[in-house]
Amino acid sequence: MQKNFLMLLAVVGLFTLAGLGQVKDGAPQTPFDEGLAKRLGADDFGMKSYVFCILKTGPKDTEITDAKKRSEIFAGHMANMKRLGDEGKLALAGPFGKNDRAYRGIFIFNVATVEEAEKLVETDPVISSGMMIAELTPWYGSAAVLLVNENHKKVAKKDF
Repeated sequence: MQKNFLMLLAVVGLFTLAGLGQVKDGAPQTPFDEGLAKRLGADDFGMKSYVFCILKTGPKDTEITDAKKRSEIFAGHMANMKRLGDEGKLALAGPFGKNDRAYRGIFIFNVATVEEAEKLVETDPVISSGMMIAELTPWYGSAAVLLVNENHKKVAKKDF
């Protein structure tokens, strides 16, 4: 028991020495980067509005059985995501693992309204084909989400 308490004190001491978790006058002691915050559109809390999208299996998914056609649709889907990412409209995307809710993937759109996001999902072949449907809702999250695309390129050996 005393050994665990001493270990806990040592860990807390290390965090304190590193300045982690310290708050002064209600503000974290991490240096604020005003230029970065402005570039990302962050509010005073480092947050911003997005539109969150869940892609779900659509009504025509089982009807499209031709492997070549499915491959073409998914190639268009990947190209569309790349284009939207390059334009700064798609902040984050990725597929879900196997699940019982028909969830296929997510998008986080860097747009202010659901109506703007609806126009963007309509450009995606998986949506226009009916293989998937998109459920859209406003989302308030860290403005730093916008740094994912530029940093992803630094850690990906291959492109889709």
